[in-house]
Amino acid sequence: MTVKQASEKWGISDRRVRILCAEGKIPGAYHEGRAWKIPIDAIKPADGRYKTKESLLSQIDRKKKELDGKRHLTEGELARLNEEFTVEYTYNSNAIEGNTLTLRETDLVLRGLTIDKKPLKHEARYNKTAKTILEFKSPNQIV
Repeated sequence: MTVKQASEKWGISDRRVRILCAEGKIPGAYHEGRAWKIPIDAIKPADGRYKTKESLLSQIDRKKKELDGKRHLTEGELARLNEEFTVEYTYNSNAIEGNTLTLRETDLVLRGLTIDKKPLKHEARYNKTAKTILEFKSPNQIV
């Protein structure tokens, strides 16, 4: 049967049938010229997309419990992640506003250094953003 016939029989689009053929999910389907030939007795492949009857909240609870069971971060890992987040968040939020410091320069400014040939107002803004991030963070929390 043709792709068109299969799509009508299975109630899916022609494009989806061609994709299933190309992915090898329809046994016996083969390419002849520019068209796909599908065995007349071929059955519609199961939809491989994720479907579940479980509610979203119960999925989140289940995944949260699974995550809690994993190993905890060390103090060093926690500090590194917080520092990395603070630098990247500060850089991105200020770059959106038109500030010209690079990611590397942002890191240096947050460490207390000044950048030559860059306006001091940018550095002050970066430090204010980083200070605001740290004010909202609890001691053992990843921002």
